[in-house]
Amino acid sequence: MSSPLERKHGRSGARLMHWLAEYEDNTPGTEALENATSILDDQSEPQPDGCLIIVPECGGQIREDEDGYINGAPEWIGEISDSTESIDKNRKKQDYERAGVREYMIVAVRSEEIFWYVRRRGKFKELPMGSDGIYRSEVFPGLWLDAAAFLQRDFKRVMAVLHQGLASPEHAAFAARLAAKLRTPKSS
Repeated sequence: MSSPLERKHGRSGARLMHWLAEYEDNTPGTEALENATSILDDQSEPQPDGCLIIVPECGGQIREDEDGYINGAPEWIGEISDSTESIDKNRKKQDYERAGVREYMIVAVRSEEIFWYVRRRGKFKELPMGSDGIYRSEVFPGLWLDAAAFLQRDFKRVMAVLHQGLASPEHAAFAARLAAKLRTPKSS
């Protein structure tokens, strides 16, 4: 039986997945996954609340094993932290960093904060929020998040900001590169 989750966690998790799914719907070659076991290495097999991957055929860093499990580090992981904030900011962060996760976001529901890390030279560094209060993913161009709106549950604003990111030239170029890889036939 899985660990009990409070209402705030469940609500935030649903919103996280809606946001990621909308990005997937607008970005070929990506997949949003909810609570999928990720076999990072012999020491760690977490089940993150949400992750976003570049599919293997487009150069992503995970592979699916014969049992259907993810092996390797998803490019982007998001955790909803309630009673697990200390674990998510310490042990899980270290596991994700060691395994090669490229971006890691924690939504701390009790303290009402968002922490977003990006991998630089093998270590997580805090991704700076823009002066406009928007986080902009470096790994997934166009994946933009208005942190205050997310924490205040203003989901119309969250989605409006995401759609601004999806309309950016950086996202268009990224989506075109991935789409081209999907169209390229594999050599035998």
